[in-house]
Amino acid sequence: MYGYYPIQYNHYYFRQETQWIWTPSKVELNRKLRALWEQHIYWTRLTVNSIVGKLPDVEPTTNRLLRNPDDFAAVLSVYYGPELASDFAKLFREHLTIAAELTTQLRDGKTKEAAETEKRWYANADAIAAFLARINPYWSQKEWQQMLYEHLKLLTEEVAARIAGDYVKNVATNMEIEPQALEMADMMTTGIVQQFPGSFVH
Repeated sequence: MYGYYPIQYNHYYFRQETQWIWTPSKVELNRKLRALWEQHIYWTRLTVNSIVGKLPDVEPTTNRLLRNPDDFAAVLSVYYGPELASDFAKLFREHLTIAAELTTQLRDGKTKEAAETEKRWYANADAIAAFLARINPYWSQKEWQQMLYEHLKLLTEEVAARIAGDYVKNVATNMEIEPQALEMADMMTTGIVQQFPGSFVH
């Protein structure tokens, strides 16, 4: 890392309603969002590995990864409409394309360029956090910023370990990424349910 992220924390626990009854509709929303975050980190890992290894599947793997923002938008549009959902997809797609750009630069030893790209990456995380806080009063901008910063930090560590050929650390870091991503899925679920309680009675 290049010292751009100022917040240090581990295993952030999001705020949740004191009384929480899991109706089938809540379970289904959580299932969808958890699946999307799992796909997000799964295809990100495969894309990183392909970029670092200069594998011939870079293009189709990256294309599948870039479908993830649209899949998120399909879920969010039910509650926020197509325009806001599309805005989220654009920001989330930038998160992924910047990550691919940063991985390539780190692989090629372009330290100066990577430092600038990393700044854009964190600025994008700030934009995502601000956007989510704007559309849902139960989503905190600071909390989303912290979660996204942790996500970027872990992903950068995973990329660095892959480039260094430290595959044990690479796998271990990925094992930290998964539960942290699922925390984001659960936080997203909680906010939507709190904002639209009438949609989750049954």
